[in-house]
Amino acid sequence: MSEPLVLVERRGEGARKTALLRLNRPKQMNALNGELMDELGRALLAADADEGIGCIVITGNERAFAAGADIAAMAKKTYAEALAEPFITRNWETIRQVRKPVIAAVAGFALGGGCELAMMCDFIIAAETARFGQPEIKIGIVPGAGGTQRLPRAVGKSKAMDMVLTARMMDAAEAERAGLVSRIVPADRLLDEVLAAAEAINVLSGPSVALAKECVNRAFEGTLADGVMFERRVFHSLFATADQKEGMAAFLEKRAPRFIGS
Repeated sequence: MSEPLVLVERRGEGARKTALLRLNRPKQMNALNGELMDELGRALLAADADEGIGCIVITGNERAFAAGADIAAMAKKTYAEALAEPFITRNWETIRQVRKPVIAAVAGFALGGGCELAMMCDFIIAAETARFGQPEIKIGIVPGAGGTQRLPRAVGKSKAMDMVLTARMMDAAEAERAGLVSRIVPADRLLDEVLAAAEAINVLSGPSVALAKECVNRAFEGTLADGVMFERRVFHSLFATADQKEGMAAFLEKRAPRFIGS
């Protein structure tokens, strides 16, 4: 039986655990092909549906988060074939359906589709060894999984143009300065730090976390006025939850809250 392309673990000690999804094509530096993305999509949806999971982490290995899409699998595709599948759209967008927080833990190379997958996550924690880039221009194409859209939103137009047009890689320090990653940690501490961040989320109110994620994402989808109104309605709605009552009571009573997820 062939080795799974995505290794799935449950981590954590509390009532809600973290789903750790590890990309597993080490010989190909975790190049993303259709089969891997199918497996990753199934694992993401399963974790999202699991009431015992509070947060999801996607990672690779010390050499590469993912060094891009699998060029060998796409080199001979015709326009008609890519359009009919539809290539990328069919299985790369599954992560957008996930309501629970998804953290990318990036060490080594996150290039092309690997960089795009990391940017699809809710935030990125990077090892000092991380390298980000969109080198598609060097093989006669452009980014196809959101690279030309998410990268400018993260780092601004000028830096995104530089990376997309010249294929220049960005190291972890520059990525943090530019706003692409939330923080940098020592390579040997990457997984520990990411799991600690996930655990900090796991103990919170599930409805509040899901709606907070939705609110932040809304900021990139419309006008400021629409986003603020959406946030306001979500804020009001949370006063209908038991977790709001518990959270505020715990604050006033100077104790830790005991959230129940409703």
